[in-house]
Amino acid sequence: MTEDQKNPQKNDMQSGDIARRDFVALSVTAGLAAGTASAAGHEVVETNVEIKTPDGTADAAFIHPKSGSHPGVLIWPDAFGLRPSMREFAKRLAAEGYSVLVPNPFYRVTKPPFTDASNFNFATDMGKIQPLMASVGAAGAAEKDAVAYVAFLDAQKQVNKAKKIGTQGYCMGGPLVVRTAATLPDRIGAGGSFHGGGLVTDKPDSPHLLAPKIKARMYFGVASNDDMRQPDAKDKLKEAFAAAKVPAEVEVYSGVHGWCVPDMPKQQSGEPIYNKPDAERAWAKLLALYKAGLA
Repeated sequence: MTEDQKNPQKNDMQSGDIARRDFVALSVTAGLAAGTASAAGHEVVETNVEIKTPDGTADAAFIHPKSGSHPGVLIWPDAFGLRPSMREFAKRLAAEGYSVLVPNPFYRVTKPPFTDASNFNFATDMGKIQPLMASVGAAGAAEKDAVAYVAFLDAQKQVNKAKKIGTQGYCMGGPLVVRTAATLPDRIGAGGSFHGGGLVTDKPDSPHLLAPKIKARMYFGVASNDDMRQPDAKDKLKEAFAAAKVPAEVEVYSGVHGWCVPDMPKQQSGEPIYNKPDAERAWAKLLALYKAGLA
């Protein structure tokens, strides 16, 4: 959430691949939900799925256009996890022509713990989410999950395996995007971090130090208050990716930490965290990133 939060192959598998089926267990639960068609013209389908990982079984939402095969996208949620607001992001992307997976990042310890983050009190309730973030922030956890989630996407007929996969993350999901791109450099074509926390630390496992392992186009949208607390982070990000010759754009937004997510609680001042104009600007950047990177 903030700078204080803890950081926390085959790609062209055939449908009959027994090893793949052992590794990625697709369990489609009840109820396909068809969404409305957007301006992009894609009617979307939402399915609840289960994905076997080395550490257990992750519950997730798989949302894709009703017909056709499309580039895959992995969404890493913020510290409030898989919930309706994250599903809405996926539906909006699916309507644009992407097949999207949104996992419960906390499957090791709980089912999705929140349906709405708007009533969360940061002053009194942080103890509820810190253990959740720690479960996915543990050494190697996100990397194992990323491999399983991408393998799941590549096993779906709705995913065009000839195209690269994109990944985006919010708050704690920002560094998980970087770790995913570094873990699967030949598969991830674009990664977007929005108000990501802990992208630049003084530790040897800081996400920004993974730049040399990444081949994807990257975008970092930085919250104004995060930039004030750590003004050199954006420069270190730019320097790391430039040195690695990885295309990356880093921008500071006027919005505060969490500005992209509609169900975020209010600030202590009573002002909303969600900033629709900045959120829409970030969304446009995301779509441009995927258009350029998921060839």
